Amino acid sequence: MSDNTSKEQQAPAKPAEGDANPGKELYPMSNWKYDAFLWGISIVIDLFFREVHHRGSWYVPRSGPVLFIAAPHANQFVDAIILQRTLRNEAHRRVSLLIAQKSVHGFIGWGSRQVGSVPVGRAQDSAKPKPGLVYMPDPINNPNIIRGVGTNFERDAEVGGMIFLPSVKGQSGTNVDILEIVGPEEIRTKRAFKGKVSLFQLTGRDDITEEGRFTNPQINGPKPGFEGTKYKLAPRIDQSKVYQAVFDRLRSGGCVGIFPEGGSHDRTELLPLKAGVAIMALGTLAQDPDCGLTIVPVGMNYFHPHKFRSRAVVEFGQPFSVPPDLVTLYQNNERREAIAQLLDMCTMSLKSVTVSTPDYDTLMSIQAARRLYMTGKKLPLSHIVELNRKLAKGFSKFKDDPRIIDVLTRIKKYNDQLRYLNVKDHQVEHARRFIPKVVLLLLWRVLKLCVLAIGVVPGLVLFAPIFLVSKVISIKKAATALAGSTVKIAGRDVMATWKILVAMALAPVVYHFYSILLAYTRCFGYAPDWLPWWAIFFASWAVCPAITFAALRFGEVGMDIAKSLRPLILCLNPSSQL
Repeated sequence: MSDNTSKEQQAPAKPAEGDANPGKELYPMSNWKYDAFLWGISIVIDLFFREVHHRGSWYVPRSGPVLFIAAPHANQFVDAIILQRTLRNEAHRRVSLLIAQKSVHGFIGWGSRQVGSVPVGRAQDSAKPKPGLVYMPDPINNPNIIRGVGTNFERDAEVGGMIFLPSVKGQSGTNVDILEIVGPEEIRTKRAFKGKVSLFQLTGRDDITEEGRFTNPQINGPKPGFEGTKYKLAPRIDQSKVYQAVFDRLRSGGCVGIFPEGGSHDRTELLPLKAGVAIMALGTLAQDPDCGLTIVPVGMNYFHPHKFRSRAVVEFGQPFSVPPDLVTLYQNNERREAIAQLLDMCTMSLKSVTVSTPDYDTLMSIQAARRLYMTGKKLPLSHIVELNRKLAKGFSKFKDDPRIIDVLTRIKKYNDQLRYLNVKDHQVEHARRFIPKVVLLLLWRVLKLCVLAIGVVPGLVLFAPIFLVSKVISIKKAATALAGSTVKIAGRDVMATWKILVAMALAPVVYHFYSILLAYTRCFGYAPDWLPWWAIFFASWAVCPAITFAALRFGEVGMDIAKSLRPLILCLNPSSQL
């Protein structure tokens, strides 16, 4: 679920003066359907996640129109369910979320209709590869001109559409709006491509700095012999009805939620926000300046979001209102400036509730630094996120300081040593103890594991087919998502969604099979003759989920104990050095 438009000219025109009453809603919300669906799907979410904490819910206004902006969008459709459930339980607000038009089918489409979601067409979903190659003929003096070789822009492209460059491993592909079609082999873009990767793709030159500047500006053209790069084109998408549906919902005092990065991803930093979130806020206030619209940032913070029984923290930030001068700019057709300023405000507010780092290694180092700093103290999950954010902010500010560089280098070596030993850093403090005490503790934990195994093994065997199938399918879906995206790194943002969907579909089938098998064989001959087969069938349907849930809970405790055994064993080995 996401915001997916960047064309400010697509917003509906301001209505006639005095037209302040919202019309009939295009995507109405049924309160009882919303609550019933959310209750049912929340059971599944609770089974998938070990903990889902909330923080700052008192910031959410209990009445009036609210635009929720949530990021990072790291867990596809799961983000939406967690956000909606948290708002309903903690703030007693129902929220309509924007969902990609391509997802409005099957179970996801049915579920989105129950919670009043607003479908949005996305340019990237309709982008198609086109013949030929493209390059930038004059990147110094006229970077808005894109020229093609073997292209037919007059046939394939349209004004208001978008041109996409390929993604590079570890780097996102970029896109810009098409302003003018000059000819079959030339277009003019609304803004120039920026960044080292995109400029290299379009010129082939290697004299480009990390900031996207050419070190030899006297050379105007691309690298000699450079042929160009592949590309995709997307048609112009009219979002006027979507915008008006959002305006109507907000003007009537409702809530709208949006993931303004434009789509889910598995990066460790925030992606640039799309213009649509600013258009929705400014457009609503342009139609009804006195509606009292408030914008609330929401941080969706996960610990390994794609893994079963992971943790999440939903953090609400300080609400803010759109300054009246920005609304005036928007009404006076200075929309670009108003949108840019509001996007900056939204970005800053989101940074206050998220943990953003430039790469995965930096994030791991920051988390290790936090654990080392708080050694011996157990913090609530929400406080852990806050400390991670402060450390990330400090790193961003002092990342060029030699002392910070030295600390991060040493932490990285420390992480590498722990990874080699397969030991977590919170286990290091237990790695040197009085030998008799270590032996007794080891034996006690092994005994506990054996007892817990009695409750784990039956459920593990019963649920194994579901685990295996969901994992295989989620990996395949991640690969497919990665191939079709310009922002994903490994496609892990879709894995949790597919694990949940597969489990929801397959679990009833597996339980049904077990129930039929037990009823047909009369529990393999152990059921008494007076017990009817249908009683065995329904009893099996009750027992199988119970066994699975017991295995889940016992297994959770058992895994924590199992992870603590290795450092105890290492303590008994004189040759091991932690």
